[in-house]
Amino acid sequence: MRWMSRAATFGLAAVLPCQAALATGQPVPWGLGLQAGASPIKHEIAWFHDALLLPVITVITLFVLGLLLYVMTRFSAARNPTPTRTTHNTTLEVLWTVIPIVILVVIAIPSFRLLYKQDRAVNPDMTIKVTGRQWYWQFEYPDHGTFVIDSRIVRDKDGRPAGTPRLLEVDNRLVVPVGAKIRTLVAGADVLHSFFVPSLAVQIYSVPGRLNETWFQVDKEGIYYGQCNQICGTDHAFMPIAVEAVSKAKFDQWVEEAKKKFAADGTAPAVRIAAAE
Repeated sequence: MRWMSRAATFGLAAVLPCQAALATGQPVPWGLGLQAGASPIKHEIAWFHDALLLPVITVITLFVLGLLLYVMTRFSAARNPTPTRTTHNTTLEVLWTVIPIVILVVIAIPSFRLLYKQDRAVNPDMTIKVTGRQWYWQFEYPDHGTFVIDSRIVRDKDGRPAGTPRLLEVDNRLVVPVGAKIRTLVAGADVLHSFFVPSLAVQIYSVPGRLNETWFQVDKEGIYYGQCNQICGTDHAFMPIAVEAVSKAKFDQWVEEAKKKFAADGTAPAVRIAAAE
């Protein structure tokens, strides 16, 4: 499951058809490519891959395969016992230099556009600070109060709720409102971590002594899972992320409860609300 979650960062934007509903927010058995997207940036990334990268690499692969087969047959020892000593062909040399450059430029333009859009939020609706710690995540909502939430893995022996994915469920989820543009400030408290939620197209390093910035916007209610995919130490494999997207009304209700139940040190019991699961 961990391998599939990492592999989902780059790949096809679809999984097995019968598992499409399950694909949103978490890896699925035998899933290939990207998890189904739930954010505007993720949809653009899926289009970039499926409509541009996949056709280009398919054509290149077939061309190279055809060229190899042609060379193997046309210039085999049986058919060409006396090899030609011809060298240099100006036309070919120009073509195999110019064509790759053109291909790279065609790929680079939408790629740079996506990177620019992912960099910073324009007119964000709210801000969340995420801190990577050994080995759990800590969330703060500076726009909504001073409470701090610690989010740790829920293992099977700890009573993981039925129906939740193994090694991905946490005791306190990162709760956000649907449709809000969320600026995410990411820091590291000790070593390098990586805040990675594939279905929301979020991946950014948490670096000690530095504040990195990204953003995301969730299209629909649900629970979206991720993991730290930076090898950060002994419990690297047990540092999941769970983002719970709810309606604005439910989020406001959650904030009021969180202000009362989460102490400043983030050690208060979990706060949960009914969300679309």
